[in-house]
Amino acid sequence: MIGKLKGLIDSYGEDYVILDVGGVGYQVHCSSRTLQALPSPGEAAVLSIETYVREDQIKLFGFRTDTEREWFRLLQTVQGVGAKVALAVLSTLPPAELANAIALRDKAAVSRTPPGVGPKVAERIVSELKDKAPAFANVDPAVVHLAGAIDSHRAPRPVTDAISALVNLGYGQPQAAAAIAAASRSAGENAETAQLIRLGLKELAK
Repeated sequence: MIGKLKGLIDSYGEDYVILDVGGVGYQVHCSSRTLQALPSPGEAAVLSIETYVREDQIKLFGFRTDTEREWFRLLQTVQGVGAKVALAVLSTLPPAELANAIALRDKAAVSRTPPGVGPKVAERIVSELKDKAPAFANVDPAVVHLAGAIDSHRAPRPVTDAISALVNLGYGQPQAAAAIAAASRSAGENAETAQLIRLGLKELAK
């Protein structure tokens, strides 16, 4: 199995690059983000490779980092997500943003990807990968915990009301949740909605 290729960019196709490795041209399918980040023909490039072997074909998928390749694999563990949909997701969201979106249960961010990732698929991605995403995410664990509590309707009413109030003021759900999580830490478990909103707005103003 091929795990990595290092060579010269030969040419580009719509969704692939031909990488010349010692005189052999490998056709490597990539996300649009990866293709845009690769250099011009004739220049050197290194790609992490995922090799697909089927009865009728061998297909190579290329990634700029091992983390992106890991997300390509993770996404395909979700029901209804194949290689094409996984690449579509990674074309829109870099691995760090994807991890954060899933950790924060931000289905809207995941569903903003190109055709093939509708609300139902996005919901499955978030639901099935929510326990794995925090390991890749760079958000406050308290915010991840709060997002999980909200998603499963376990969060205290003042907290959910405060987040809703901030969303109504025009802030995004993840941004509002992060502010209220910080507010909850400083105000304590018994804080009222109005106090959380006030502290949350202060957090957002920092």
